Amino acid sequence: MDKIGKYDHIEDVLVTLHSGQWFGWSDRKNKVYANLIIHDDSKDKPSEKSLTDALEKQQSDFDAQAYSRKRQAEYPDWSVQLNKIYDDGLAKWKTEMVDPIKAKYPKP
Repeated sequence: MDKIGKYDHIEDVLVTLHSGQWFGWSDRKNKVYANLIIHDDSKDKPSEKSLTDALEKQQSDFDAQAYSRKRQAEYPDWSVQLNKIYDDGLAKWKTEMVDPIKAKYPKP
């Protein structure tokens, strides 16, 4: 997983499938599907296609939520927002604090 939370390797998918140390790599420096080892006999080895498909789906879902992450970064702290609501009411809070950020980063 990269530093912003986007999956970037099949290992990111593997850790979500089961808990515990159920898989490993025959070559820790070369983490490719061919080097995937299943330590737990009760678990089946997922297909390479299922792992790459799940990785692509997570990446696509992550990318689709970019607007939300950008909005979240720009909204003021809750304490500031609550003070605005208390002082000026919901309508002014929405038009002055929420709507401009939503307009800047619209949903796709």
